Amino acid sequence: MSWFHKEKQPLEAPKAKRVQTEGLWIKCENCKQPLWKKDLEANLFCCPKCNRHFRMTARDRLQMLFDEGVYTEHDQGIRSSDPLHFKDTKAYRDRLKKAQRETGLDDALLTGEGLLEGRRVIICAMEFQFISGSMGAAVGEKITRAIDRCIAGKLPLVIISCSAGARMMEGAVSLMQMAKVSAALARLEEARVPYISVLTDPTTGGVSASFAMLGDLNIAEPGALIGFAGPRVIEQTLRQKLPDGFQRSEFLLEHGMLDAIVPRKEQKGYVSRVLGLLAAPGASGEDPAS
Repeated sequence: MSWFHKEKQPLEAPKAKRVQTEGLWIKCENCKQPLWKKDLEANLFCCPKCNRHFRMTARDRLQMLFDEGVYTEHDQGIRSSDPLHFKDTKAYRDRLKKAQRETGLDDALLTGEGLLEGRRVIICAMEFQFISGSMGAAVGEKITRAIDRCIAGKLPLVIISCSAGARMMEGAVSLMQMAKVSAALARLEEARVPYISVLTDPTTGGVSASFAMLGDLNIAEPGALIGFAGPRVIEQTLRQKLPDGFQRSEFLLEHGMLDAIVPRKEQKGYVSRVLGLLAAPGASGEDPAS
């Protein structure tokens, strides 16, 4: 019976399952260490190796600062209208649609109202992924409306800046927002309502030249790039090499341009304590239901 002499087939080892890891790791540009994205998110997007502060989305910022991450969003639906019908390598209208689709936001600013350690506040957070967090008519309008709400309700204001500056696709309209928001902040000061400015990486151009540096207290995250023109442009203009760390938050603090550098993990408690000191008598902003 020939079946007794059948050659034995070699046993094959089971094929190992391939684990999809693409996009789950990120390399820290500072310490060059690979980081598991979930660990980075759990650490408030700060490198656990060297404490480099990565950029955060506007929604993540609001969830980090508001109690339980709960807030009411204001002024949804305000969008830039492409007043100049601008076009360079791509139509500005198409850039807006792409940014809205990718971020889920109407423009480069998110406004929320809620409780920060029991104190009712309004926080505006800029979204860098939306055309580099640039300030156009929509951003200026949303900040101005937030200021008006703070004046009417005697609510403290916090603005978290992360921007490349004015949105030049809107020309003079974008530059006018600098004056518009600055004038609104002057009314906020007259009403004796506190305003804290939080500068993150990067805060440059028309944003740094207006509301970002007009806070009752200007604080920044470690290592943040803060300035008007970029270092390369300044070097070419001055024709000399800039000092190490020029335009970083530590350099600005040393030269009196900032009040404090506050690591991300400490920001909520720090802002809460400062608001407690700045709040006018009878206008603490504390939620009456709390």
